[in-house]
Amino acid sequence: MKKVINSPLILFIPLLIIMIISLLNMQNAKLLSSLYENNLTKQLIWYIAGFILLFIISKINIQTILKYSKYYYLISIILLVLVLFFGKTINGARAWFNFGIFSFQPSELTKLTLILYLSDIASKNKPDFKLILKVAIITLIPSILVFLEPDTGAIIFYLLSALTILIVAGIKKYWFLILGGIILLLLLIFILLYIYNRDLLINLIGTSFFYRIERLITFQTESSYQLENALIVIGSSSLFGTGLNKISLYIPEAPTDFIFAFTIGNFGILAGFLVLLCYLLIDIFLLNQYLRQKNKKIKLVLISFISIFFFQQIINIGMNLGLLPIIGIPIPFLSYGGSTIIIYFIFLGIILSLLKKDVI
Repeated sequence: MKKVINSPLILFIPLLIIMIISLLNMQNAKLLSSLYENNLTKQLIWYIAGFILLFIISKINIQTILKYSKYYYLISIILLVLVLFFGKTINGARAWFNFGIFSFQPSELTKLTLILYLSDIASKNKPDFKLILKVAIITLIPSILVFLEPDTGAIIFYLLSALTILIVAGIKKYWFLILGGIILLLLLIFILLYIYNRDLLINLIGTSFFYRIERLITFQTESSYQLENALIVIGSSSLFGTGLNKISLYIPEAPTDFIFAFTIGNFGILAGFLVLLCYLLIDIFLLNQYLRQKNKKIKLVLISFISIFFFQQIINIGMNLGLLPIIGIPIPFLSYGGSTIIIYFIFLGIILSLLKKDVI
């Protein structure tokens, strides 16, 4: 049984199924809008490039990769600064470098570099207040830069990575109680300002970010054209969906944020369950790789990656089902998007490099 769980086939077969379903979705997305006309070709290119990177990185010793984590982090910070001045604005966020035929999102790269650098820091320091301070500063810098874009989703992942690393590093529980108290205090201040002085709150956090937060607060009480259409598609779908080159209803952002609902509409409820099963198998494989490792730094990298990978699945599917706020988070490998796909392939390359032998 252990050999089966550790086999790369447990990773690659579900991954290939998800990719095939994604490509079929991109074909159907052409019927939604001319904006999606080239999504199929681009998605295929990203997959091919991702597999090439995965193969190359899987051959590199992970200790060699982690040795230069500080420099990866600095490069990503520089890119986050540059994108604020030279980036392309899409959906109200200046978060992409536009290179003509494709775009690149530095905030996605930072998910990787932040995890690598924080894991390196946590493995070299005692789990005390100094470590908390270092992790907080290292995480706060990209969070502020991404906040200026703005990209709420990326900030959530940065904070999740930092919190995961602190927990696994062995930080004393009372520090989390203190942190929880501070968060509750800030939340109380926010609520009071939201109720009694919204003008001051908008001045403090900015108009764009305020309305993003307000959308999170009111997502269950206010109607959403995206969500309504997604739920209609899911609720009216048959076991096998409408099939290729047919769509039942228009869903905004179908290739990205609402790809799960789009999948069910295109290929049925069975396809939705198949996607869930594929992600479950990948999650089991990743978790097993974490459990079998003994090196602290490697364990920190793995559990941080697993946490954001799993969290992204939960958030996206929850968005599609109307159970969680719509915060613009795609689901890995299934959603359209080159930056996310490439970063996750790099993560998988790092994990596969561990299969050659256990890192002690």
